[in-house]
Amino acid sequence: MPADLSAAEALALRMTSLLLRPHPATRPGTVAEVVEWFGAMQAQDLASGLWSLGARLPGSTVADVQAALERREALRTWPMRGTVHLVPPADTRWMLELTGVRAMSGSATRRAQLGLTEADEARALDVLGAALAGGGRLTRAQCLATLRAAGIGTDGQRGYHLLWYASVRGVTCVAPNVGTEQTFVLLDEWAPEQRRPERDEALALLAHRYVRGHGPVTDREFAGWSGLTLTDARRGLAAADDLLGTVRVDGEPMYVDAALADTPRVPAVGVVALPGFDEYLLGYRDRTLMLDTAHRAAVVPGNNGIFQATVVRAGRVVGVWKRKAGREAVTLTVRPLTPLTADGRTDVERALTRYADFLGLPPRFDWAT
Repeated sequence: MPADLSAAEALALRMTSLLLRPHPATRPGTVAEVVEWFGAMQAQDLASGLWSLGARLPGSTVADVQAALERREALRTWPMRGTVHLVPPADTRWMLELTGVRAMSGSATRRAQLGLTEADEARALDVLGAALAGGGRLTRAQCLATLRAAGIGTDGQRGYHLLWYASVRGVTCVAPNVGTEQTFVLLDEWAPEQRRPERDEALALLAHRYVRGHGPVTDREFAGWSGLTLTDARRGLAAADDLLGTVRVDGEPMYVDAALADTPRVPAVGVVALPGFDEYLLGYRDRTLMLDTAHRAAVVPGNNGIFQATVVRAGRVVGVWKRKAGREAVTLTVRPLTPLTADGRTDVERALTRYADFLGLPPRFDWAT
């Protein structure tokens, strides 16, 4: 019989799954291990993606994380929902084929809106493939210039569409920045050793990784995160059944990693500072466990998909923050969403100091009203 959990107990388990508190079964110490744990981590904003990793690797610096990405411990591409994620390099192709391809269903409509043709897309693949062959690495601007030189228009959103298309088709992937510029390489050259699971095995693998990195979760949450149909999501969860446990939260059955199914129910405590684009919020459709309805507008102003960085206490969002990095310090502006005592403010500043240490800059705090 699945254990019945209170909302607080479910939140504590979820924070453990998200590696935001000690986990009884794993202590990832590298970028590769963190990304492998999740299977895919939101990374449409590079700075957010770097801190998502840093927040789960105590003592690491932004230079450490950047060096790990240069060593190819993870790469960025569009594996699901048309959004950039960090993924294990060896899993890139099967993930694109399993979930990325679903984003292609709207490609024809978007292509027509942009005035592009299938021939333009095919030509772009050939042009980029030839330009990057042999270890080539081009910045975004250089890729667009290469396409234009071949007679392919990149004005408006055409260029972005073609770069996205080349990555979703598995021709290219996003390599680490050179300076501030995004770069592209050939996937087959950057990550030549690819796992090739059968489809059901791939569904099970993705299901297990999602549950262990986010649970407790429902089948609908997995479908929403992965972009799979609900039928395929349930098929993957069924195939991973031996690795999963179940609990009930407010009477609703949810999946957890088997390693957490019988762990003691220790409440979530402490304060963490997270980037805006983090699996903590973006890994779910229903965020009510972590985010009060009254605070949604502060976290996603205008409901435009741009998430603010969050201050999280005991698993709940209690504030948002912004950073402005200078040469001598980083200014961290905090806006509380709930009342904070003097000790509470100290805890927030301590959490944000960890981010400043990640950047290698002393912090300056600015408390907004």
